[in-house]
Amino acid sequence: MMKKNNIGIYIHIPFCESRCQYCDFCSSIISEENSKKYFKYLEKEIDLYREVLNKKIIDTIFIGGGTPSSVDEKYIGNIFKKLKEFEISKGAEISIESNPNSLSLQKLKAYKSFGINRISMGAQSFNDEILKDIGRVHTKNQILEAVKNVKEAGFKNFNLDLMLALPHQNLKDIEESIEEIEKINPTHISYYSLILEEKTELYKRYRKNNKAFADEYTDRNMYHYVVKSLEKLGLKQYEISNFAKDGYECRHNLKYWKLCDYISFGLSSSSNILNTRYTNFSNFSKYYKALDQNKKPIEFKENLSKKDRLNEFIIMGIRLNSGIDVEEINERFNIDFEKKYEKAINKNINIGLLEKSERNYKLTEFGRDLSNAVELDFFM
Repeated sequence: MMKKNNIGIYIHIPFCESRCQYCDFCSSIISEENSKKYFKYLEKEIDLYREVLNKKIIDTIFIGGGTPSSVDEKYIGNIFKKLKEFEISKGAEISIESNPNSLSLQKLKAYKSFGINRISMGAQSFNDEILKDIGRVHTKNQILEAVKNVKEAGFKNFNLDLMLALPHQNLKDIEESIEEIEKINPTHISYYSLILEEKTELYKRYRKNNKAFADEYTDRNMYHYVVKSLEKLGLKQYEISNFAKDGYECRHNLKYWKLCDYISFGLSSSSNILNTRYTNFSNFSKYYKALDQNKKPIEFKENLSKKDRLNEFIIMGIRLNSGIDVEEINERFNIDFEKKYEKAINKNINIGLLEKSERNYKLTEFGRDLSNAVELDFFM
């Protein structure tokens, strides 16, 4: 009997209650009619991958978006009925993204009954003025109420997403956020620096007047304060923007960073199986039309060369605090890493951006501020 390999599943829910000013994700304002139709087609898409999924064990599931908690929980339940037609490992990590204002106790209890065991909540800030300014539809009190609901529903594994360098944000605001995190005591924190994406409202505002936005020095000050403060709270950094208590690292995201196999379903979602990557249509009508014809709704597909995969593995590995495992990369790509990248390794060790710990090469604290420059040296 052939041994089944593990695979991760990502489900994209492209609906939100409103559009945040920093967001360039593929999302649409929610309606009951749109939700009903979309989830029907999601099930169709999953069925088209039945042959692939029958040969795999699903060990992580991540429902992302958009805002999955904005849709009626019955639709999430229907997706899990479909996924349970396949083999899901006993200890699978099953996450769902959410917003505080739509995360009721009733909804959380329903999620738990579906088998979801990890909640990821988009808090972004505990400052009501900042939240309003960036287009968030929740308040600090709603974050705290949602956290209370998460705990009451019995979820032990939950993440808060927060952001640095938002307009008018200062170090005092970050300090207050850390105080709230200490009280809440989550098992995981994702703390991202604002990236100004073209076509977003915040990008337009920045182009008109950048005085409200943090400069690079302020951004780095905030970041270093966050890293040190979360470490004191037992939330250890394991990736540039991610922090977890021991044993609570996000296993699904680690699949992305370790270039493991995952299949994604839904509008604009991307999958990676062995050396093949493909992305679905980001247009609703094209997505639906393909599925009506019993075709996989793939817009773009590419076969990655060994060189492509190696470059990606290094770039992703450098972002992890554990760094690049020499034995792992040598075995996976049949190379002598230290010989092949001797020049890049020596250069970055000499200028204090890289260090060797046992059999791993990893960024120093200073190197994490200049990770993009380090990555470029290894790009071949």
